[in-house]
This record gives sequence, C-alpha cells and structure tokens, in this order.
Amino acid sequence: MAIRCHQCRREYDVTLFQFGRTIHCACGARVGLEARVGPEVTHSEPRFMVDAMLGGLARWLRILGFDTAYDPAIPDDELARRGLVEGRHILTRDRSFPEEWRVASCTILEHDDVDTQLREVLERFNLKEKIRLFSRCGACNTLLKPLPREEARDRVPPRVLESCDDFANCPGCGRTYWEGTHTRRIRARLRSVLES
Repeated sequence: MAIRCHQCRREYDVTLFQFGRTIHCACGARVGLEARVGPEVTHSEPRFMVDAMLGGLARWLRILGFDTAYDPAIPDDELARRGLVEGRHILTRDRSFPEEWRVASCTILEHDDVDTQLREVLERFNLKEKIRLFSRCGACNTLLKPLPREEARDRVPPRVLESCDDFANCPGCGRTYWEGTHTRRIRARLRSVLES
C-alpha cells in the first residue's frame, strides 16, 4: 500500500509511517497517515508517557499517584509507539512532536517550571480530585504496598523506626518509604501548587 503526498502526488511506502510517523516530501509538504488512536482506554484516569525533557514532572505525577512512564533516553519513535500501544497520553515540550508524529493523545506543555507544568496537567485532565499521594514509587512508577513495621526494621534507620508507624515498599525497585520531613515538604509544595 502506498501513501500519496497531497501536494505533488508522489507515493511512499506505508511502512514509513508506523506509529504515526510523518516525513517531508521532496516537494516540501508533510506526508503521513491520519492521527493514530491507541487501544481503547478503560482506565478511570489518564495514563501518561512523558518525554525526556520532563523528568521532574514525571516524578511529581508519580508521587501524586498517576501512572506515568518515563525514560530519560527514550527516542521520539519509541515515545510515540509506547504511547500508542499502551494507551498513554504523551506529554512533551517538543513543539515539533505533533507534526512529526501524528498521535491522537499528545499535549505540548508551554512552561519550563515544574510547578507550572504540574498545575497545567492537573487542570487539563481534571485530576485534582483523583490525587492518591504517595501511592506509587517516584523512581519506578510501581504501586506501593504497605510494609509491616517488623519487616521495615532492617530497611530503615533506627530513629525512623522509633518515630514512624507506617511504611511502604516498592515491589518494583525495592525502595522503602515512610512519612518524614521530606513528605512534609512535598505536601507543602503541593498545597502551594494547588492554591496558585
């Protein structure tokens, strides 16, 4: 099957346009298929695929409990493919991405500031009421599981064991989490983001 340039009618092999890829024709026009839509999304909230420019945002979305895939070395073709195949909404700062990759679910974030980016995503996807703070691992995106105090004994400093009752473990990367001064700082920063 061939795809024709709408301007000069030159034909290109359809395999050039996998996962929404577009190309510039010799005449200068952009050639590609219509925007691709991934599998029907059955989740109650959006799942995200975040590009390499948005690592700070990815961590914050995970801390807030949103399924957010992120790889700092991911090339655009893999970003588009994973977004499509996994039914994830792509978040990027790359203004040329929607032109080069025709995917249906893509948002260009305007700001460099992580707090502003986070506010933009929370508002755009109406997520403020769906926040599940500290339910996912900020490092690897895995859902956290409660960790009994006796099992936490060998994983946390003794002073933490004395002052905390609730612990969580990441089955993905093995990290142990607890309520501490860092969580108070996170809560304070989140309040500031949500109140602005």
